[in-house]
Amino acid sequence: MTKLGRTNACVIVAVEEILQEQMMQLIIVIDTIEKQKTRKRKRRTLVEPYGMLHRIPDQVKHLSRMIGFNDYDCVLNLRMDRNTFGRLCELLRQLGGLRNSRFVTVEEQVSMFLSVLAHHKKNRVVKFDFWRSGQTVSHYIHVVLKAILRLHVILLVKPTAVADDSNDTRWKWFKGCLGALDGTYINVTVPNCDKARYRTRKGQISTNTLAVCDHNMKFVYVLPGWEGLAADSRILRNALNRVNGFKVPKGSYYLCDNGYSNSEGFLAPYKGVRYHLKEWGPNAARPQSAEELFNLRHTRARNVIERAFGVMKMRWGILRSPTYYPVKVQNRLIMACFLLNNFIRNEMDVDPLEQTFNDLPIDNDFIEPEHGEYVDSVEPSPEWAATRDAIAHSMWQHYLLQQ
Repeated sequence: MTKLGRTNACVIVAVEEILQEQMMQLIIVIDTIEKQKTRKRKRRTLVEPYGMLHRIPDQVKHLSRMIGFNDYDCVLNLRMDRNTFGRLCELLRQLGGLRNSRFVTVEEQVSMFLSVLAHHKKNRVVKFDFWRSGQTVSHYIHVVLKAILRLHVILLVKPTAVADDSNDTRWKWFKGCLGALDGTYINVTVPNCDKARYRTRKGQISTNTLAVCDHNMKFVYVLPGWEGLAADSRILRNALNRVNGFKVPKGSYYLCDNGYSNSEGFLAPYKGVRYHLKEWGPNAARPQSAEELFNLRHTRARNVIERAFGVMKMRWGILRSPTYYPVKVQNRLIMACFLLNNFIRNEMDVDPLEQTFNDLPIDNDFIEPEHGEYVDSVEPSPEWAATRDAIAHSMWQHYLLQQ
């Protein structure tokens, strides 16, 4: 064989070896790809695909357990019976603007919101209970909140003054009285820079909420959002001076404690005289003067606002501890609690939470009084002091005749 022939043979052998090596690498790559496809195929068969449809049976089951079986469970979870819950959903549909979405009905939206108010559930807890995403829960909490606040004109009641021929043992001494008012502290979460303004005299970070109720423990006016440091009289003065604020017709008045001035439209007790109910216990001495008798009957009637606050905080767990919403949202949630309290008192014949309170009036037929002028200031005056003295003297004369 010539030298040229030997060179060609060597080249051919080298090319064949290179081709064989590339062929082996290609086979290995193809085999690796096939194995990966097989693993993915097996993983798809083992892992259930994500979607909304497979969650629907569990969502319906949970909602039915709360509002579909009996009133007892519905009251425990949502603080209202099934009929009241249905009427609330219908009211929010017609006047509040709520609509069924593609996957979430109005009933489920309202149920999530009431669960948060009643038990102060966190977003992740509601998400787990209702089989929803955290974003869905947060979205509908705000949607329902806005819908309820739109109904404030309907849900806040119009009070009626005590008539001259009233036989109610609590109120018959206060002719022309519309109800009672007071402030209550509700704990909130605020930024560190605002804590000094929201710190109360007891050291808690709270908002001072002014509330006014009628004789039947229904709220007439609510003003949340003031800092815990603010005085009660300052908040009342601000409420009277607002454009659509608190209105007290001339000739009528509300009962208030010594945190407010005894002025036109607001009847306060005598200072320096025993007043609180605990000072009038079974073993306490009888009233010894007109001032003491007035304070005794004043505190018995004004106690309606204290009982209203008690029922409110028993019903809504979110009022018993601070939330982690922004301050503006927290104030709106407080307002929603007061509005829903009025709705429940209107619609439910028997409220289990109020069984702990005795002698509750049950008259719901109130008509808005027709007056042309309203009280616009909170300043003590001799005329109003004389009015209080006249009421106290009338009580004392009647008391002495019964001895």
